[in-house]
Amino acid sequence: MNLSKGFLLVLVALFAYLSLLLVVPFAQYVLGAILIAYVLYPVQQRLERRVPPSIAAIGLVALAVAGFVVPLIVVVIAVASDARRLLETINTDSLELSELERTIEEQTGQRVDLPSALVDAAQNVGTVALERSTEWFSTVTHVLIGVGLAVFLLYYLLKDGSDLLAWVRELTPLPDDVQDDFYQRLDEVMWAVLAGHVLIAIIQGSIAGLGLLATGIPNAAFWTVIMIVLSLIPLVGSFLIWGPAVIFLFLTGELLLAGALFVYSVIVVGLSDDYLRPLVVDRYAELNPAVIILGVLGGVYAFGVMGLFYGPVVLGALMATLDVVNNHYDRLGNDPRTQ
Repeated sequence: MNLSKGFLLVLVALFAYLSLLLVVPFAQYVLGAILIAYVLYPVQQRLERRVPPSIAAIGLVALAVAGFVVPLIVVVIAVASDARRLLETINTDSLELSELERTIEEQTGQRVDLPSALVDAAQNVGTVALERSTEWFSTVTHVLIGVGLAVFLLYYLLKDGSDLLAWVRELTPLPDDVQDDFYQRLDEVMWAVLAGHVLIAIIQGSIAGLGLLATGIPNAAFWTVIMIVLSLIPLVGSFLIWGPAVIFLFLTGELLLAGALFVYSVIVVGLSDDYLRPLVVDRYAELNPAVIILGVLGGVYAFGVMGLFYGPVVLGALMATLDVVNNHYDRLGNDPRTQ
């Protein structure tokens, strides 16, 4: 390696490191934009046959924002409504301060002034809130900037996706057939995770949530979201929520509802996994449940929330890369492009 090549490599490493510093603060939003762009890119290609790329990208970005924001608002409203109803069921008569003061005095022998204590507590809460207001404002600002960045990235990833892929292929020092094999296997892994992992989790969690809603479990919307997240983890799934829900109904004397929820969850929710997963996954690369579990749990630690999706993809991409290496490694040394 001569001095000129070494200098260029140092520049590449330097600017790559500086670029990484720019991306890291918004890594979650960048990864989210890439994920959504990957899902929507086939639609973008079809739309480009009829409308300009920019128009197609704008329409898909609007669809993606609506598809995320609207369900989020619906869930927030449902959870808030559940919380309000829960508060309304509290028996305010049992919260008489005078009775509480008398009970505390009888139990401890000390007289307390609850109104004064509540006022002091409220003042302390207000002081903490004032001290944290700057931190909260910074967090909200960061989220708004991150979401805006993700929207812009999504637009340009869709609009210029073909040029970006061509650029990556041009820079990759591998023969075209090897690249085709690698990208095909990587595409299979991505769709296996998204369709056979994420989509099934959303369907399972939603079906289980309908059971909670039908049997009158409080905060059913909130627990549905939790079950969707838990369904991303094989062998765990929504049972961690609907199981205790069955016990709750049983202990509160709702034996019929408890039995109905148990039967519904075991048969309908359980069979949805048995029938839907083979139907979806058979179209793509099948990933071992151990890979999914390790990818999900390790991905959360490594990438945060987006690790739920990217963790299994990283492990699946490693397996795909090893397959490509095994199939093509021996002949790569004789290819002029790899010299």
